[in-house]
Amino acid sequence: MEKESQSKNNINRREFLKRFHAAMAIAGMPALTGCQANKENTHADTSTSKRKKEGGMTYRTTPTTGDKVSLLGYGCMRWFTLRDKETGIIDQEGVNRLVDYAIEHGVNYFDTAPVYCDGECERVTGIALNRHPRDKYYIAAKISNLDPKTWSREETLKMYNNSFKELQVDYIDYLLLHGVGMGGMEEIEGRFMNNGILDHLLEERKKGRIRNLGFSFHGDVKIFDYLLSLHDAGKYTWDFVQIQLNYVDWRHAQEEHARNINAEYLYGELAKRNIPSVIMEPLLGGRLANVHAHIAAILKQRRPDLSIASWAFRFAGTHPMVLSVLSGMPYMEHLQENIETYSPLEPLTQDDMDFLDSTAQKFVRYPLIPCNDCKYCMPCPYGIDIPGILLHFNKCINEDRMPVSSMEPNYRKLRRAFLIGYDRSVPKLRQADHCTNCGICVKKCPQRINIPKQMNRIDKFVESLKQGKEFDDKTNYLWSR
Repeated sequence: MEKESQSKNNINRREFLKRFHAAMAIAGMPALTGCQANKENTHADTSTSKRKKEGGMTYRTTPTTGDKVSLLGYGCMRWFTLRDKETGIIDQEGVNRLVDYAIEHGVNYFDTAPVYCDGECERVTGIALNRHPRDKYYIAAKISNLDPKTWSREETLKMYNNSFKELQVDYIDYLLLHGVGMGGMEEIEGRFMNNGILDHLLEERKKGRIRNLGFSFHGDVKIFDYLLSLHDAGKYTWDFVQIQLNYVDWRHAQEEHARNINAEYLYGELAKRNIPSVIMEPLLGGRLANVHAHIAAILKQRRPDLSIASWAFRFAGTHPMVLSVLSGMPYMEHLQENIETYSPLEPLTQDDMDFLDSTAQKFVRYPLIPCNDCKYCMPCPYGIDIPGILLHFNKCINEDRMPVSSMEPNYRKLRRAFLIGYDRSVPKLRQADHCTNCGICVKKCPQRINIPKQMNRIDKFVESLKQGKEFDDKTNYLWSR
């Protein structure tokens, strides 16, 4: 084995897999290869375990208001559309069914924002929830004045007041300053302080229109620390904070981007102040449900009765100061599986935690693009389907469908399948070759992905396949980040 200090970015794919298979053989684990194995062991593995579980949903208590909040929270960012996707119309009846099932099975925390679902999220969610008694659910809404055009007091208050109208409520249970940290101190001052908005929200909390006030954090840790210093000084106190937490980001966030901050630090700073955490991206945008076959084999070997995704949800929920773990569940089978995971939660042992940390170390060695499919980068002014492109390439890596070298015996088959799959996944007019490097998307990406750079290298790789150029695993544009 090479020394661990060797850069993962320069790792030879074939050598990595050789070492990985050898390790699996020593451990007596199956070494899976190919697309079919992956399908059997990733989130295509949506079957829930058949274990008999006693008790219902696990709840956590909000320190400030005493709310009994379901550990599973419903992230409403990904409501699905009707079959005619070009219309962008959300399937209201489908949303109603999901909300009804969720409430019936103990889920009571619903996370929304004015900018989700092309501005339709609050309206659709409000319709679905308003069919139930108000004391059966908690609504989390956001001040999503992300565009500088909305930073004025007038525009921000207009957005804030409209949330009450769309959600059909006269109070909001959990209100967040949305996406704090991405634009540094200048942005937070412009969005919330210089215009008096934060002071206004404090008054709204006193009046009861806001029951709990917090923020969702993305970006510069200096902003995170600054906001907590205001809490410590008693100037602006936070009832909860939303952070990105999963078993990869816990200690390995910086391995995807040097400016990322490990969730272990974020959670720890909140916990010592008795501020509960609401968790976003427990699955890293689905990447921890759609892991490479070799990682899936490790997880299945340890607990054959658990789905791949449930490991990530159990990790997030095990931390005692986690109030709720958000999951975007557009399909009933995902909702049912996640409800089972938390009804009740089977906390991880310390041995489980150590096991997942070792799994995370293997996960970050794969050259996946850290896209979480949040769609903050959209719309692209040039019509590029940025998330669609990035997710397609990640899927191909996970399923061993990536042509790594033109010298491979099955190269021609892989090449043809790859190009056909790319055209089917992303329309030609929305592919990477239409990127102009304008950089608008970079400023909006919470994961700090250099999207134009990724589009460029993906385009080069696609063109090399189309032209039949020779390459090996060292010159493959998609193997090294």
